[in-house]
Amino acid sequence: MTKQVYEDYKYFMQDAGAFYVGAKYTLKEITLNEDILFKFRKVVSESILPHYTDTDTLETVLYYLKDDDFVYQVFKQMNAEVRVSIKEKQKHLFGKEEEVYKTKYIKVKELVLMSEEEKKRAGLLIQELKGGKLALLTV
Repeated sequence: MTKQVYEDYKYFMQDAGAFYVGAKYTLKEITLNEDILFKFRKVVSESILPHYTDTDTLETVLYYLKDDDFVYQVFKQMNAEVRVSIKEKQKHLFGKEEEVYKTKYIKVKELVLMSEEEKKRAGLLIQELKGGKLALLTV
């Protein structure tokens, strides 16, 4: 059962202008998966993988990304956005508040500006990386 849940965030999709990669892929799996765009696999193998280990997931790379990292510049160049789930307080009709997870896309720059404490407090869960196909050609 947990294996299937783990596999849920291992996917690759694309449309006319963007591509979407599940965050549970390890960097090595991305480079070996022929269903993923060749240019993205090349960027991962040449620009991202040398700074991390084969077993690091895309999720951990994005979660611990700093603004002075070279990898941050790579993601910024490809106009990357990250789909995240964040805990937010929601008010009910009679004034009762509860914390719920909201899913939204944020720019990599916004993600980098958050400290680790803010990420933990917000219950940040990284689900996917979205990148522009045209921007990927410039990397």
